[in-house]
Amino acid sequence: MKTPAKLVAFGAALAVALGGGWVLGATVGPQSEPDVADGGTTSDAMHGSGSGEDGGMPGHGAQGGDGGHGGHAEDGHGGGGHAAGVPAGLSASQDGYTFAPLTSTLRADRTERFRFRILGPDGHPVTRFEVEHEKKLHLILVRRDSAEFQHLHPAMAADGTWSVPLRLTKPGSYRAFADFRPTDGQAMTLGVDLAVPGTFQPETFAPSRVATVDGYQVRLDGELKPGETSDLTLTVTRGGKPVTDLQQYLGASGHLVALRQGDLAYLHVHPVDPEARGPEIRFQAEVPSPGTYRLYLDFQHRGTVRTAEFTVPAEGHHHG
Repeated sequence: MKTPAKLVAFGAALAVALGGGWVLGATVGPQSEPDVADGGTTSDAMHGSGSGEDGGMPGHGAQGGDGGHGGHAEDGHGGGGHAAGVPAGLSASQDGYTFAPLTSTLRADRTERFRFRILGPDGHPVTRFEVEHEKKLHLILVRRDSAEFQHLHPAMAADGTWSVPLRLTKPGSYRAFADFRPTDGQAMTLGVDLAVPGTFQPETFAPSRVATVDGYQVRLDGELKPGETSDLTLTVTRGGKPVTDLQQYLGASGHLVALRQGDLAYLHVHPVDPEARGPEIRFQAEVPSPGTYRLYLDFQHRGTVRTAEFTVPAEGHHHG
């Protein structure tokens, strides 16, 4: 049994007053850019909640596999290479590496190419990355109110510039996380803020454990207990019938991302049994403190990745 990861706080961060709840994840098949000659990853564009119809807003397609990775269950601490107790994604820089966007302001509801570099300790763009969960870099974006969640797989040019088409449909402040492992380095997750100018209208979410997406219903069972290992089971049905032929997506039967509302503490957990075909997908996770957590489950069926979203309170005291 793998050690469950711990969600850790990002510390002081821009918070948005929220309730809780779930929203529906939209679906679309993957779109891709050709891999570059240096082995850069493909841009697997999946629509997430609130996505546009023109394919310009890739949504969440979580990484798979079972190697250690920043903020993942396999780390045993979710720190992504940070010192004990220091959260992943809090800073744009770590151990001499820097997440450096070429622009930090985007326009609402327009498809724009988001470009960035990972700068190394020598100040030059890094061009050598290890494949982690079948990709060399994972880019996660979420608006500060935990809406508009996306998980993208950019392509890297030979000069170390990463690029991906990005569509953020609504104004607001967004957090972008670059999740990667440089060759001869350790896995890490770096975070930066992106701005989409305009009138910001925060979304609120009421607690819910059942999500409906594209005709599928996903039920979440289990309680989040601060400081303790939590067993969570996600059950997928369609038309009232169990789905027993879930497909592997990036190395696992499903992927669960948790974000703590307010500071967006980040954790990606992989299934206890990556080969499970459904209808149940089981996870273990450990959250550090009471609060409300947004959970995003990715699962693939009939060639399409879908995202089910939930909001679950974690009540009690931290015992660890």
